[in-house]
Amino acid sequence: MRSRKFLKAEQAALVWDAPGLVAGVDEAGRGPLAGPVVAAAVILDDQRPIRGLADSKTLTAQQRERLHDQILAKALCCSVAQASVEEIDTHNILQATMLAMRRAVEGLRLKPAKVLVDGNRLPTLDVLAEAIVKGDARIKAISAASILAKVYRDRLCEQLHVEFPHYGFAGHKGYGTPEHLEALQRHGACVHHRRSFSPVAAALARTMADAAALAEAAMPVPVVIATVETVHLELRAER
Repeated sequence: MRSRKFLKAEQAALVWDAPGLVAGVDEAGRGPLAGPVVAAAVILDDQRPIRGLADSKTLTAQQRERLHDQILAKALCCSVAQASVEEIDTHNILQATMLAMRRAVEGLRLKPAKVLVDGNRLPTLDVLAEAIVKGDARIKAISAASILAKVYRDRLCEQLHVEFPHYGFAGHKGYGTPEHLEALQRHGACVHHRRSFSPVAAALARTMADAAALAEAAMPVPVVIATVETVHLELRAER
């Protein structure tokens, strides 16, 4: 009989490898105040190695773009998926991230025998999976997934910038930089902001308070009209 400790384990390290294809999975965009969280899954081709794979955060934008194209051209298969802002606000960012990862794995053209996920949490999958802390720096397939997810999300933020240039999405990519926080304070939140994140919630509260103050100031002042009653007195001379 298995112990209660084992049954409650979030995930356990695999002591054996399943024969077959291995997919690496990583995400981009857990921390930003706006935009979806994106996940990617990659099955590399051992016969077509890609030089320079590393954690996407350690690479320049130019290096990521170059490796992104090579991954798409040389990997056996790739999949990129996302969880929307609405799903983030509904389920919380952790659960939305797990959802995006599961969608990425399910979107692979080939079914992997094993999935390696960056971090210490696992999405719900129907295949063997292992969570690897700092896996994006240790496992090439996870590195490739981190690059695809990062490039995909950065491009999404550039599209958001075209739609809402006053927030500066192309520069900060949705993260809570001083410039982004200042824009939130000045313009309030847009439809792409995560309302469950405290800086956005604070901006929305300010916007509502300002709107209420303006509405109150615009209300017409009631005019009080005094009614003057005229009394006619009839004076009679005494006889």
